[in-house]
Amino acid sequence: MSNLYFTKQHEYVKVEGDTAYCGISNFAQEELGEVIKVILPEVGKQIKKGEEVCYVESPKESAKVYAPVSGEIIEVNSKLDDEPELINNDPYGDGWIFKVKISSPDEIKELMDEDAYNKFIEG
Repeated sequence: MSNLYFTKQHEYVKVEGDTAYCGISNFAQEELGEVIKVILPEVGKQIKKGEEVCYVESPKESAKVYAPVSGEIIEVNSKLDDEPELINNDPYGDGWIFKVKISSPDEIKELMDEDAYNKFIEG
């Protein structure tokens, strides 16, 4: 079973225990094009599933990133300040945006697994 889950707004969570790495999906970064700036959220911030957390900017547009799960932001990927293109090059690896200590693990069940997400983006 994969530990990768997706929202309909094209965020992902990669779950490791009670922590989730969060970012935008490969599909989302392809749609945006070259990522030129990431406005990171604050460490320590309490977030609720579905609320705006931060922004990713490309020459085409600025995209809001929503919280895929509720919890506390425990770390941000500060490498993105200097290398926002990590989101394009490796969205599920070095291109993660923030880490959340998950407060409501049941919310994971409401997300799509990779197969369901691929069907969703195909249309």
